[in-house]
Amino acid sequence: MAHDRPPGPEGPIGPGSDAEVIARSRREPDAFAEIFHRHFTEIHRYAARRLGADAADDIAAETFLIAFRKRGRFDTGRGTARPWLYGIVTRVIGLHRRAEGRRYRALARTPAENVQHGHDDLVAARVTAGDAGADIADALARLPRGERDVLLLVALADLSYDEVAQALGLKTGTVASRLHRARRRLREALGTDRMAAIVEEATA
Repeated sequence: MAHDRPPGPEGPIGPGSDAEVIARSRREPDAFAEIFHRHFTEIHRYAARRLGADAADDIAAETFLIAFRKRGRFDTGRGTARPWLYGIVTRVIGLHRRAEGRRYRALARTPAENVQHGHDDLVAARVTAGDAGADIADALARLPRGERDVLLLVALADLSYDEVAQALGLKTGTVASRLHRARRRLREALGTDRMAAIVEEATA
């Protein structure tokens, strides 16, 4: 996974970067629409993977409303807004943690042949319905919230450890330790070397 990705169109710092757009939006609020256009699809997809398509519209809309209101707090030295936005959407999802737990438990009760595409990629789109997608859903439901957030930001959002740390306001070492614990719990829950190898590759 590309955790050391080169800067995209939204970074580095400079004209046209996320940082420049957000800085300008503090004087010209309408400029913030560019941040929405750049990142909405990605944030919406992440919300859908965690809470389902029905909830994703509201979750993503609330994320960008909060981002707009708090744009004055964005550290323009960072260039890209991705970790910041993922931090906001993770906190919004946290308000719905009971719904997320219910969703994973419902998936865990679903026969593998009935698991729809999209649900079976809860760990980085690598595990098919026939490869115990329901087992992974059950394991995710049992993870402590902090570990689940870290795991899914790495696995689904493809954030680096540093970016996850920025998103959640943690130290990089804390991110690494939470991810290690989450992987261990998943390995124990899945119970097979084959599944452990798939999960390890997907979240490495």
